[in-house]
Amino acid sequence: MSDKRATREAFGATLVELANEGIDVVVVEADLSKSTTTATFEKAYPTRFFNAGIAEQNMIGTAAGLAVGGKVAFTGSFAVFATGRAYDQVRNTVCYAGLNVKLCPTHSGITVGPDGGSHQMVEDIALMRVLPGMRVLVPADARAAAAAIRVAATTPGPFYVRLGRAAVPVIYDEGFTFELGRAYVLREGTDVTIASCGVMVERALAAAALLAAEGVSAEVLDVATIKPIDVATIVASVTKTGAIVTAEEHSIIGGLGSAVAEVIGENVPAPLRRVGVKDVFGTSGDPEELMVHYGLTATDIASAAREAMAARR
Repeated sequence: MSDKRATREAFGATLVELANEGIDVVVVEADLSKSTTTATFEKAYPTRFFNAGIAEQNMIGTAAGLAVGGKVAFTGSFAVFATGRAYDQVRNTVCYAGLNVKLCPTHSGITVGPDGGSHQMVEDIALMRVLPGMRVLVPADARAAAAAIRVAATTPGPFYVRLGRAAVPVIYDEGFTFELGRAYVLREGTDVTIASCGVMVERALAAAALLAAEGVSAEVLDVATIKPIDVATIVASVTKTGAIVTAEEHSIIGGLGSAVAEVIGENVPAPLRRVGVKDVFGTSGDPEELMVHYGLTATDIASAAREAMAARR
């Protein structure tokens, strides 16, 4: 995992590939094409790229109209704007009508870094997960992001694909195939389950290594699809281990932690500890320093795992 790439790097390049393959992709952006990398698509297919300017609500409305016309409409912008400022349009124009619009904003979570709390969106998964018909994907690396974008493009209906700004280790092999609704078992274990998503997957694997040095066998899941969530894999893992930790670069309210709590509460009650942003806003800083500040490190995950196992006993 020495190679590092931001998940956003996969966005524009994958859209170009899809268009080259004959998929009727169009892109609607909100004046952030260089940052989101949709500028790559604009250069290759200028007549299929539309810039709404700094008007995210118009971006979503335009994408909805293009979807009604039969296009596979992708939108860009940053997560805080695409899910926050444009929420009414996403809910009432896209999801209520079940339109073929794919929201793929970048710059999610606190790893946005120096942009600060106003731009560090840690509520987006919660906002998107609650919308009827919206599928929510949080890829762990650039290869998973490319594969997730392909799934969104070829599966009818609304999608939210969460992409990030910061470079993260490449976990998956070249040619990785993303399966909608599947949680991937990246490391098998018997003592505790660590369910993670996005940038936290690499940290979950590092936490498992720390625990292994203590004689603890941790099973690591990449819950890349938050909705529809893989109930079977999570239940099977927790049935085996008897305790679970969730790890996400998002609020512990409404995101992966909440989704997993719903699954185990209904199927296999077990001690749960949630690692994530704890009901606070972000702040400006270096991304890695912020991960330490908000308790989102491998050490924090390992500590939560010990707590969960202790509660089981």
